[in-house]
Amino acid sequence: MNAIPQAAALTPEHTAAAARTARWTVAEVEALYQLPLMDLIFRAQQVHRKHFDANEIQLSTLLSVKTGGCSEDCGYCSQSARYKTETEREDLLPLDEVVAAAQAAKDKGASRFCMGAAWRGPKDKDLAKVSEMIRAVKGLGLQTCVTLGMLKDGQASELKEAGLDYYNHNLDTDASFYGQVITTHKHADRIDTLGQVREAGIKVCSGGIIGMGESRRNRAALIAQLANLNPPPESVPINNLVPIPGTPLAEVAPLDGFEFVRTIAAARITMPSSFVRLSAGRQAMAEELQALCFLAGANSIFYGDKLLTTGNPEADRDQVLFEKLGLRPI
Repeated sequence: MNAIPQAAALTPEHTAAAARTARWTVAEVEALYQLPLMDLIFRAQQVHRKHFDANEIQLSTLLSVKTGGCSEDCGYCSQSARYKTETEREDLLPLDEVVAAAQAAKDKGASRFCMGAAWRGPKDKDLAKVSEMIRAVKGLGLQTCVTLGMLKDGQASELKEAGLDYYNHNLDTDASFYGQVITTHKHADRIDTLGQVREAGIKVCSGGIIGMGESRRNRAALIAQLANLNPPPESVPINNLVPIPGTPLAEVAPLDGFEFVRTIAAARITMPSSFVRLSAGRQAMAEELQALCFLAGANSIFYGDKLLTTGNPEADRDQVLFEKLGLRPI
């Protein structure tokens, strides 16, 4: 597939064909980043309106069901046991607390409930408890998602049997930059887990973190890697780094907001049928920047006052923003 240099050259037919057959090169995605911002957003809107209602936003709520004490060394994460942060280690939450949180999320309009546990990967005894949570949350009429780290053979099938809809396992950043952020496992390990999830028949939620000191080419490579998964993830969270005191990335300079918008647009164009989720870092974004992200193709957010261990806009604040923009939750 060749890069399309002009905004007017993008047609719905090209977009659909790209989604089915094409593999995006890093150079082609980087060329999207280099377009004038208005042309890039226009192209992203064309794609977005072909596949989605442009005024609908999917709402997900994320709960940490097991916090802290992770053995991994992810440089952005407050839950790593290797770093001294304000995050305290907590045991796996009891089932009734998880169900109560899920019901509260549903009452506030969320359609998907995500549960995260700070593990390198779950032990079988822990997976059994998480499976109980999945069944209980599913019983409330919510879509279910978990993020539990790397999976062993057979574990994805067990989650599928419990009724899991989505498994989240972010690529975080592109393969060439990965070792500068994480050393305790490899980028290929994440790809392997995503393959197990697909094989089990579970939908994939996978995205990345922007603003960790990577280059624009690294960002383009991440988007290309996600888009070239076969098929691409059904849900693509794009996180803006929230620097956590005590972690190696605590002092990384903030990413320019327009560069973040460009990343959202590149994700939308290369993954036309995926939900692109505006994720971590949204609490620090002005309403105008969030609106630009929605214009660039973001159509999902995490809803609620906390994302695992970092802050998130309060639900009431999001409702006010939705009213201003004429957006409807789904």
